[in-house]
Amino acid sequence: MKRRDSLKKIMLGAIVPCVSPSVLTNSKFQVWPFSRGVSFKSDWQNWPDMKWVGPQYWGNRLQDWLLKDGKVTCDVTAANRNLHLLAVQKPEQNIAFTTSVAVEIINGKFASLEDGCLGIRLGAKGPFDDYRSAAVFGKGLDIGLKPNGNLQVGETILKTKLNSLPEKFGLLIEANPDRDTCSLKIWLTAIETKEIYFESAAINISSSELTGNFALLAHCPQEKKNAEDLAPSVTFGDWTITSEELRLNEEQSFGPICFAQYTLNNRKLKLTSQMAPIEAIRDHGVDFQIKEGSAWKTLATAQVEHIGRAVNFSINDWTKDQDVPYRIRVKLPLRNRIETYYYHGTIAQEPQAKNKIKTAVFSCNFHYGFPDNDIPSNTKKLDPDIILFLGDQFYEATGGFGAMYRGDFDKTCLDYLRKWYMFGWSYRDVFRHRPCAIIPDDHDVYHGNVWGEEGKQADVSEGFGASAQDSGGYKMAADWVNMVQFTQTSHLPDPFDATPVKQGIGVYYTQWNYGGISFAILEDRKFKSAPKHVLPEEADVWNGFIKNPDFDIKEHKNLKAELLGERQQKFLEEWVEDWGNDAQMKVVLSQTNFATVATLPKEAQTDEVVPSLHIPQKGEYVLGDKPTADMDSNGWPANKRDEAVTIIRKCFAFHIAGDQHLGSFIQYGVDEHGDSGHAFAGPALNNIWPRRFWPAVNSAEHTYQNPAYTGNHVDGFGNKMTVKAVANPYKTGHQPEILHDRATGYGMVTFNKTDRTIKTDCWSRFVDPTQGEAVQNAGWPITIKQEDNYARKPVAWLPKLQIANETTPVVSIYDANATLVYCVRLATSSFKPKVFAPGKYTIVVEDTDRKVKKSYEKIKAKERNKKIIKVDFSV
Repeated sequence: MKRRDSLKKIMLGAIVPCVSPSVLTNSKFQVWPFSRGVSFKSDWQNWPDMKWVGPQYWGNRLQDWLLKDGKVTCDVTAANRNLHLLAVQKPEQNIAFTTSVAVEIINGKFASLEDGCLGIRLGAKGPFDDYRSAAVFGKGLDIGLKPNGNLQVGETILKTKLNSLPEKFGLLIEANPDRDTCSLKIWLTAIETKEIYFESAAINISSSELTGNFALLAHCPQEKKNAEDLAPSVTFGDWTITSEELRLNEEQSFGPICFAQYTLNNRKLKLTSQMAPIEAIRDHGVDFQIKEGSAWKTLATAQVEHIGRAVNFSINDWTKDQDVPYRIRVKLPLRNRIETYYYHGTIAQEPQAKNKIKTAVFSCNFHYGFPDNDIPSNTKKLDPDIILFLGDQFYEATGGFGAMYRGDFDKTCLDYLRKWYMFGWSYRDVFRHRPCAIIPDDHDVYHGNVWGEEGKQADVSEGFGASAQDSGGYKMAADWVNMVQFTQTSHLPDPFDATPVKQGIGVYYTQWNYGGISFAILEDRKFKSAPKHVLPEEADVWNGFIKNPDFDIKEHKNLKAELLGERQQKFLEEWVEDWGNDAQMKVVLSQTNFATVATLPKEAQTDEVVPSLHIPQKGEYVLGDKPTADMDSNGWPANKRDEAVTIIRKCFAFHIAGDQHLGSFIQYGVDEHGDSGHAFAGPALNNIWPRRFWPAVNSAEHTYQNPAYTGNHVDGFGNKMTVKAVANPYKTGHQPEILHDRATGYGMVTFNKTDRTIKTDCWSRFVDPTQGEAVQNAGWPITIKQEDNYARKPVAWLPKLQIANETTPVVSIYDANATLVYCVRLATSSFKPKVFAPGKYTIVVEDTDRKVKKSYEKIKAKERNKKIIKVDFSV
């Protein structure tokens, strides 16, 4: 106790470092010279003025905390702004500690507030037992000065008898174990004169109440009035924590390298490293390095210049035939030293020779499960080759505080980055060692729904809600939209056509060939027409729904409206025929699927009711629903939907999508049920909008394992679909209910390049995916053949092709008008082409390795065709 008493005297005097300056090293933390213990002091005086507080901290909100003049400033006068220390937590044990901070009130309006608290939050805990959960959502014991000059200790208010609110003060808290409780003593002191303003009596607090994070608190609740009211509120300096029993975990720091994602396409490696806001640190450097032998080789160097604080590296002629460790290295020249940070990952060897390519599928990620530890753990067990995040990486309300739509432009960028950082904080280990495609969806750009109308500016004169969305275009500034796209998609292969759309908004739709799988990555929303502009006024459109119950959307199929747009359709048409880079099978990736696999209660006019709908018991069938006509889905406009499905089936492509918040496996139909390809829409990771599919069918024999809702259906727009599996919400019995009872989970699609089969798995979050197929959602796993993705019934047949030379060529069938019927890479040495109308056809067989073609023209299709064409590329 002698050491503690001495320390307390020093801290009471002036809130100064816990150790003498001569002891300080380059580390931000000091550790007692024995087995355990920590002495922490903030190091802000050695950092430049910047819009980030450092890797040891997490600020709520990001844009509300900055460094200025060696102190941390809360840049707004608002409720519940807090800054968490990441590397030190008080454990459950009843231990002693001391913490202090110097506070300066810089907004005189604070004294006139009815409520507020400036000080320290102890024992901050979130919904989950994880420091990250606490850092974002942590509530705890708030201790600090109130606007009336009294001291708040949790729910208790201690009168200090201060005549006026001091502009500057020191707050010192000492916690000492006392059997089953902890005894707190608190001092308010003058910074310069060392005067003690107030000293509390001992306060007994449950030790568990102090268990959790340490945080600084600037709680200034008020009605928004003017710029002065929302001005910077308070600065903090010289934050200290000392204890002989606390432990330090510097691995819990976050940044300045937050995470990184990459793709490899046709020997071009593209990697994007997401950084913290370090742009103000002069002469900083960001290096992309790979390990060669025992040494690290720098391949590229950059600085943080983009408003998304992301750095993109492109490396041509990547020819590595093995896994290659990589790291991002950042050097930060501070005032008293140079700090070096690393982020490690792996550029995986492209699995070109691997027969089965496993693709993990994720989408729709709110914060109900944050930090989502189960997902990286289960993904590691499954060992996928490819990672897909197909939209809604977060929602506007992710992390609390809503979304910042307007105001200081850079603050809106930082508002986005906090949500994006949370995504990476949860899932970076999912894609740390594997290539990953990420595509943003509507919520990623702060929309509930987007009808992009080729990039126009939405009308926000009535606010940022449904009326703005219905007006078409983007609510946020074009530069902001481009910032989002850069952070999430700059690592994708180069765009097919990089020409920007309206307002200079960029595009990213592209082709990605990896491991013998050719992916077409689409932008569902960017070119799509706003329904309010193309439907008759009598439809009474609101947020993409028709509120007029007498208006039948099925009677308005042949609209002059866009879905994918001419540019993306052209891309798809070329992609269908491009089998280069040894592409064996084809897959379309998009934010949502080409049908509306959902129902709503018959009385519902829109889907506003979805979050409050009844969650049934397992095996219960919900009655009284009707098909949904949600024009946010790719089921609308139906004529353009048919065009898209007709294109992608020409290469027997499988479709993987997100967005729907409802896991489903369906087969598309254009003219007939089942005449087109299959689609898997993965379930939501965290489901803010738990859609369901309970069509009006004979449900008398319905069970969970043998559901009545499978079979042929027509959605709300008249689109034909054959439903083979749906992961409806049900009461699971797992906690928390808001996470597990909303049909959350993820999927896996495995492409067998030899057998040409496609297997789809679908798991709920609460199950161990290694426990066998029985633990999957009802109806899964599902295995189809590649040929099932163009299951249209043949009318006639062309001669059987017999391939020599042990090649696996691409076969293309063209009709008499030179229009492609379909094309596919063969897996066997023989193939009998089917066609869907009588007549004469051209058959083109291409050896893509040797770039040699054989063409057979005016070949007549017959109902029974016994002819054989021998194809020999050596002749």
